[in-house]
Amino acid sequence: MASPARWNHVWVGAETGILKGVNLQKKQATNYTASGALRRDEGVCAMCWGDPLESEILVGCLDRSVKLFSTEKGKFTESRLCPGGEGPFRGLAVQDGSLITCVESGLLKVWREDSSEAAELQVGPGVCRMRQNPARPQCVGTGGKENALKVWDLQQPQEPIFRAKNVRHDWLNLRVPVWDRDLQFLPGSEKIITCTGHHQVRVYDPSSPQRRPVLEVTYGEHPLTALSLAPGANSVVVGSARGDVAVIDLRQGRLLKCLKGFAGAVRGVQCHPTRPLVASCGLDRFLRLHGLDDKRLQHKVYLKSQLNCLLLTSREAWEDEDPDPAKAEEVKEEEDELWAAMETVRTHPAPKRAADPGAGAVKKQKRARVGP
Repeated sequence: MASPARWNHVWVGAETGILKGVNLQKKQATNYTASGALRRDEGVCAMCWGDPLESEILVGCLDRSVKLFSTEKGKFTESRLCPGGEGPFRGLAVQDGSLITCVESGLLKVWREDSSEAAELQVGPGVCRMRQNPARPQCVGTGGKENALKVWDLQQPQEPIFRAKNVRHDWLNLRVPVWDRDLQFLPGSEKIITCTGHHQVRVYDPSSPQRRPVLEVTYGEHPLTALSLAPGANSVVVGSARGDVAVIDLRQGRLLKCLKGFAGAVRGVQCHPTRPLVASCGLDRFLRLHGLDDKRLQHKVYLKSQLNCLLLTSREAWEDEDPDPAKAEEVKEEEDELWAAMETVRTHPAPKRAADPGAGAVKKQKRARVGP
């Protein structure tokens, strides 16, 4: 029988080192880290699924350990130390049984499952995000502060297969600073979308002759910190350091709608692959689930800790799920046996009390004594 952790819909990592699972159907949140073991230097800074079935979660911590959590067993099963470089993890990925890590200083490593040694690659300092291409798992994209977008083929890591070029100088003929905060690959194409610390959303097309963005949209006045593609890949959801979350159309390059209810910097955003839903978390300690069609806030869960990252399950039909049907049937059978073994107790109405003839005589005597 699978652990109840298997039925959680959202997984979030906190600054205190806690991995939390949230079941939106039951409106329950569970901590999967012992409360006595909380340490700031074990804060969760990166997460990814360990397999396509979403039965494993890889959790990257500030102390450079990568822990494997089994959603089937409901507990951590393995831990591996991944030293090298400086700064926290900026991305985790899995490819053919190998673990891929990237830290802020730009050291990307591929840790083979059957070897303690790792292949190393320097992608440039100041990395803010490393993401894997789902269509080509051997390819990853990196970007950061003064470290423009690059796409790497880990099978031929000598040079990036794509290196973005900075945009042209501004109207004062000044160089535009580079600060890519997050990125994602568009499915069905070679395009990559990024959001920047200078509140821009950009689309790059490696198949085009130019290495500059083919589309650029400016949103708000604060750094954009996270993004996720909406179902259909025609729009993208972005979150900012002030708590603004917006949906931007990638076909016309315009703002479609804004999602409300946030009160702090957004650290993580993820859309459901098929349903019009988006989950977000951040420094205000709330996990939120919005509908992309009606902008309605469907769920809001307070999780006590500042949240750094999240994973949203790709399962569908949450409302029809039975978290533990075998257990429900077992409980029902036990209740039936218990009721069958009980002795039947019948209750009868209380008999009517017979009238006391003396009482009537007393009353008559009292009436007889009353006179003028």
